[in-house]
Amino acid sequence: MIEEGVRRIARRVLDLCRARGLRVATAESCTGGLVAAALTEIAGSSDVVDCGFVTYSNEAKQKLLGVTAATLTRYGAVSRETAAAMAKGALENSKADLAVAITGIAGPGGGSARKPVGLVYFAAAAREGRRLARRRRFGKIGRSRVRLRSVAEALALLEMLAEQASD
Repeated sequence: MIEEGVRRIARRVLDLCRARGLRVATAESCTGGLVAAALTEIAGSSDVVDCGFVTYSNEAKQKLLGVTAATLTRYGAVSRETAAAMAKGALENSKADLAVAITGIAGPGGGSARKPVGLVYFAAAAREGRRLARRRRFGKIGRSRVRLRSVAEALALLEMLAEQASD
């Protein structure tokens, strides 16, 4: 079940997108589809949500979203560049007007000095060209909390893009 704060943001995103005739796609790694789940848990979301890509492996990021091997080799799966490529790929492989992408290290393992547990990159993109990016260091707050905070952050980025869209 999605917590109430996330549900409120998801509802705002859906209402805003519906009012502006916008469709949404998600591209998720460390959240494993939780953003799509938060949106689709709300009845009537099918007029806004186009699709969701869960691309946990590098191979899936390449095959489903078109993230290049060069991007993954040079910057790593957890990077601003990979998040941006995921958002771009979600738009290119869907009929969505807006896309949001998430890639990070939820933990408890898998971190390093350069990329610690709790580091998450976000990218949001609009088909007409607007882009947003964020990096968050949630720290070692636990896998579930990193993932839930990431969902809230991703929804907030979608809300910002939708607000900027012309009516």
